[in-house]
This record gives sequence, structure tokens and C-alpha cells, in this order.
Amino acid sequence: MGGNGFDTSVPAVVFKLDPNVMHHGGLGVIRGLGRVGVPVYAVQEHAYAPAAHSRYLRGHWVWRPDPDDVDEVLRGLRRVAERIGRVSVLFPTDDAGAIFLAEHGAALREWFHFPDPPRHLPRTVAGKYSMHRMCRELGVPCAEAAMVDTLAQAEEFAAGTGFPLVAKLATPWRKGGELRSTTIVHNGQDLAEVYRLGAGASLLLQEYLPGGRDHDWFFHGYCDRDSRCRAAFVGLKERSYPAHAGLTSLGRWAENAQLRGQAEQLLHRIGFRGIVDLDFRWDARDSQYKLLDFNPRLGAQFRLFTDTAGVDVALAAYLDLTGQPVPPGEAVPGRRFLVENYDPIAALRYWRDGELDPLTWARSMRAVGETAWFAADDLVPFALMCLWMGARAAGRPLRKLPLRAGKESR
Repeated sequence: MGGNGFDTSVPAVVFKLDPNVMHHGGLGVIRGLGRVGVPVYAVQEHAYAPAAHSRYLRGHWVWRPDPDDVDEVLRGLRRVAERIGRVSVLFPTDDAGAIFLAEHGAALREWFHFPDPPRHLPRTVAGKYSMHRMCRELGVPCAEAAMVDTLAQAEEFAAGTGFPLVAKLATPWRKGGELRSTTIVHNGQDLAEVYRLGAGASLLLQEYLPGGRDHDWFFHGYCDRDSRCRAAFVGLKERSYPAHAGLTSLGRWAENAQLRGQAEQLLHRIGFRGIVDLDFRWDARDSQYKLLDFNPRLGAQFRLFTDTAGVDVALAAYLDLTGQPVPPGEAVPGRRFLVENYDPIAALRYWRDGELDPLTWARSMRAVGETAWFAADDLVPFALMCLWMGARAAGRPLRKLPLRAGKESR
């Protein structure tokens, strides 16, 4: 029994298929559950991945499977279960992992607890164009968008919509050449370059919704088997990396009953089950919150939303999947979450664009309740993150270190 009165005897396993050592969401799960006494294990892509060295991790396995090799992934997860020796709660922290479990997870339920959404729903909502079509069918406000197969089609969409535009990989869990998953396109030259970099990838163009202060919102929640939100939180994206088009580098907890209700209604309507991360932008032109992205897994900044009962979406999922009630807690509006390796870079861009000054930056650092990497009780992941960032700046030499595939720690 954990210190908060929870039964923490069931282990948890953090799992992802995207080989990104700098993903801080998995570390949030490890620390959040580990601190309440849950035995946490993880599948990692590199022996020196920062999250692999958290003091709250009971063990990890270095494994980088091919996401398209269904049998290999199933065999690997079964081996993890056999080594743990008990049924565990499985947490996918990327789109590919969530999609895999929805479509192939039936063979794993003997060893793991995880949500059971409609089989093809995670793929539908994670896909940028399939999500757009779903929104149109359901009458959910969203930005105008189109799939483009040729540069001529891209130029035709741009002519009708105008610049700037947003270019997105339609299936972001797959590689898109040299193209980022989201890129702002300012002119025809940018458009041609984006099309060149994304050659061979499915490319979606989306209208750029006019932004501004307090326009970018996100919703994090956990839906039970009846698609009811057992935990639901709303926040504001104050800065992102890359600027205006990337992950949240500084986020703030903000109450918004209208948006929360809109998100919960959508999730119940489509029968979603599990952890979810939604991105919205307020469009002042027609006074609507428009859905931009639907991620069928936890958002990397989910630890922003830790209420007065100590509950976040990962703990809510753990409790529900192990048959325990989720205790009620109070919101903590104003609390901030900082990604310390990316936000300084983002802040420089906002400053260069005339959107940030030193005083405003200093004020934004107030009420930072949690950071992605630094934790006084768990310092090694922060140190390794710094090494990785330094290595990236120097040409990524850490990539050449041995993976020690299959190695189990502790």
C-alpha cells in the first residue's frame, strides 16, 4: 500500500516505439508513479537515455524494435512481462505505441492492463487528415486542411487559403524525410522547400489560425471504459519549441469550463478510452475553439496537471485500470510546467520576433511547479539530458555509443 492509501502493488511499464531519447513524458510517468510507490519499469531505446537512469525506475530494457514488425513487438513485450513476473499496467507514451496496442493488443491482455478503445480509433485521431475528416463529419470546429500529393496541389491550396500555412506530416508516427512533424510556411519559397523535404511522405496543409496571447490551449484527460473522463485538465501553451509550431516548452494550468466541456463531450461521443492530449486554438474570427491535434496518449507536459490529491492522468489511469477509485482533488490554476532544455531556445526566438522581453520572461518563470528534467530527488536524468544536448550541439557523438541491446538494469 502506497503512502497515499493507494494499492501500488501492480507494476507499471512505460513503452514507446519512437526512438527519441529526449522524450520527457516517459520520465514524468516514472517519477509520478514511482514516488507513490508503484514499481515502474521501462523500455528504452538507448543505454544512456536519461529516463533509463531515474532512481524511481526498478528496471529497464534497451530495445529498439521495428514498429511495423508486429510479431517482434509482441514477442518483446511478452519477454518484458515474463521478466517482471506479474501482470502490469502498460503505458504507451507515443502515437505509434498507442496505435499498436489498439490494433494488436488483444494478444497481450494476459500480461498487461491497458485501455481498450475502438480498434481503429487511435490511428484515426492521430492521423492529421483522418482527424480533420472526423471533425467535419461530427461538426467539431477545426482548421481548413487538405492532403497534397504534388507541389501544384500545395500551391493551389495556398492560393485559396493564403499564407502563412501550417504543413504537417499526415502520419507523424512515421518518418517524413527531413521534414519536422509541424512547420509554419510563410511564402511560396518555403512551400517548395517543405514539399522537397517531405518528398515521399504524406503531407497535410492546414490554414494558419490567427494566434496571440492566451489563444493556444491543450486538454489532458483520462477516459474510463465508459468514455467518461475520470481526470480532465485544461492549460495554456505560453511558449513552444519550435516557436508557434512545436511542443509546449512553457505551459500554464488555466480554468476553462467551456473548453473542458467541449473536449469531454467529443471524447464521450467517439467512445474514446485511455489517456488523451488535445490541442486547440481560439479563433477570434468566429469565436470558436478549434481542434488542431488529437494525440491518443499522454502529452509530454502532463505533469503540469497534478492536483491537490496528487492525481495526474497517469495515476488516474493506473488507479482505474487496477480497479481503484480516483480520489477527487482541487485544481491548481496558475501552476506552470517548464521544459528547461527547449524553453530558453524558444524564448530567444520569441524575443527575436518582438513577442518577449526580459521582464516578461522573468514573470513567466513564476509559479513553475514542475520541470521536465530537473528534480532535486532525481538528478541523474537531468545530468544525462545536459550531456545529450551538448552532444547534439557537437554533432551527436552519443549516437555512436553501444546500445547494449537487451540489457536489463537493476
